[in-house]
Amino acid sequence: MTEEDEFDELLGHKRFAVGLFNKTWELMDKKDRTRAEDDTMIHSAHASRFHWGEVVAAGVPNTGPENLERGDWQISRVYTVLGKAEPAIYHAERCLAICEENNIGDWDIAFAYEALARAHAVAGNTAEADKYIRLGKEAGERIKEKGDMDYFLSELETVPGYK
Repeated sequence: MTEEDEFDELLGHKRFAVGLFNKTWELMDKKDRTRAEDDTMIHSAHASRFHWGEVVAAGVPNTGPENLERGDWQISRVYTVLGKAEPAIYHAERCLAICEENNIGDWDIAFAYEALARAHAVAGNTAEADKYIRLGKEAGERIKEKGDMDYFLSELETVPGYK
């Protein structure tokens, strides 16, 4: 494969990653999804994360582990929306692990805690959900940009069982 072909392939991966991420959001925001749309939402979230993995592994500029953990965050969110706790917890744990392994902080780590809180709430693990809500609040209060902090805290308040 020529260098130009490799570049085109990576550009394709990045386009798919972004487009599928946005498609997933559109479906999550939809009030009345069909079963087929639920399936598409799951597949598009996983496909987006796959394509981000290819782009990040190749070292494409302006990409990094943040794209990976955000992909796992989105997959976790999809599964919580669908009430599927086990895969939601798995991907929330991956999101947090990527943040910790790469010293990713600010709103990314706060949302990793939010994902774990939400996933454990869906699973009925009240003590774990409460623990991650508390950790999310603490991380949220350290978010540098006030607008980002306010948005995060408003999202955290939507976790079932939030106190």
